[in-house]
Amino acid sequence: MHTPDPHRRTAVPPARPTRRAAALALAAVTAAVGLVAAAQGGADAAVQGSLAADTQFYKDPTSQAVRWVAANPGDSRTPVISKRIASQPQGIWVANYRPDTVTSDVRTITSAAAQAGQVPVLVAYMIPNRDCGGASAGGAPDLASYDAWVGKFAAGLGSSRSIVVLEPDSIALTTCLSAQQQNDRFASLARAVNTIHAASPNAKVYLDGGHSTWNSPSEQANRLRSAGVLNSNGFFTNVSNFNATSNEVSFAHGVLNALGNPGNLHAVIDTSRNGNGPAGSAWCDPSGRKIGNYPTAATNDSGIDAYLWIKPPGEADGCAAAAGTFVPDIAYQLAVNAADPSTPPTSQPPTSQPPTSQPPTSQPPTSQPPSSPPPASSQPPTGNASCSIAYRANSWTGGFTADVTVKNTGSSAISGWKLAWTFPGDQKITSAWNATVTQNGTAVTATDLGYNGTLAAGASTSFGLQATYGSNNTAPSAFTLNGAACTTS
Repeated sequence: MHTPDPHRRTAVPPARPTRRAAALALAAVTAAVGLVAAAQGGADAAVQGSLAADTQFYKDPTSQAVRWVAANPGDSRTPVISKRIASQPQGIWVANYRPDTVTSDVRTITSAAAQAGQVPVLVAYMIPNRDCGGASAGGAPDLASYDAWVGKFAAGLGSSRSIVVLEPDSIALTTCLSAQQQNDRFASLARAVNTIHAASPNAKVYLDGGHSTWNSPSEQANRLRSAGVLNSNGFFTNVSNFNATSNEVSFAHGVLNALGNPGNLHAVIDTSRNGNGPAGSAWCDPSGRKIGNYPTAATNDSGIDAYLWIKPPGEADGCAAAAGTFVPDIAYQLAVNAADPSTPPTSQPPTSQPPTSQPPTSQPPTSQPPSSPPPASSQPPTGNASCSIAYRANSWTGGFTADVTVKNTGSSAISGWKLAWTFPGDQKITSAWNATVTQNGTAVTATDLGYNGTLAAGASTSFGLQATYGSNNTAPSAFTLNGAACTTS
């Protein structure tokens, strides 16, 4: 994804791909998927690909950018970030392996989008061995589990229109797979396309097309064909990368041409960070970048369905902070020199207040703890630290996710929290969401992200993590909050 996500791959072998990283957090982008050109019958529709030019994509009122804007009204960066980033529809990453809740997680997004008359852009990011173990490592434990997960994901799409960006980097990045493993992955992706279309005929499914400085159009076309692209709606390019839109359009047409230009296939292009093009071969949080084309289906190109912000601007790739973490300095840099949104439908920021206990639905970070994490809270921890901790793990062979609920059981508010514990086994955290989590040996510290740092008396907040283990996945038995011992429940 790539970046929730490093998805940036640079030209040939040098730069690492992407994975804009992710894992249970969902974050959101929806677009009213428009009518097919033939159904439109007009000249305008004929040059727009398969989406109507006036398609409205879903704006997630709980995205990380929206929450940050709502929590920081006095910050000097807020007006620019609010108008040029938080106001825009962006991809919602479904990247944490939670098979028991993925249907309801997806349904929450698609139902809200349908009610708003918009089309959501959902990024399914759960392929096993994703990102080849890089900054966004993770995914389902095996392809059988992945096939089952896709069925549950598809069950949440419903009958309304939606866009599914299926597994960034899964086709372009296969260097860690044997020939047989690659074939097995492509077969699983082909099954996923059919599963999604069977469950939700109004969903448009796009497969991984890499980008213009990675594989050649002919090579990418061959891989896409093996992954069932002819039964899909097309492919996506430039996810979590920075290549100029014009280059991606040319590349997309090259891939379409290599596929024989089938009329049912089109491309969508990620323009969330390509306003200044790439910074050489740098893919991981390079400076000096800028947002590109605002999300729209009005591409005036019959082969390009839409320009989308699949990688939410401002979310780190894994160098400035853990992959998928919203960093306001990055967001501001991307937005400050960009043009203001030009059309009223995409210029008004969402008005919903940020949630305090639900994890984000976009791609969760899947990388190792950042070397210089962003400040967790603008205020030093204050207030009593009487607390209760609920630690709930969902395990499979060699890995697990854990949901951790922090409750203030004291009589006064807590402003800023830091939770610490020691793993009794050989667990190693690979990603986290709704908190900055660092690990040193068996010692772990989780710190609030500012927007969820204040807990009134009796209030609670939750965060999550994904980790691996060898032989011992015993849950921690003791926690301290701001240095004081907590009870467990």
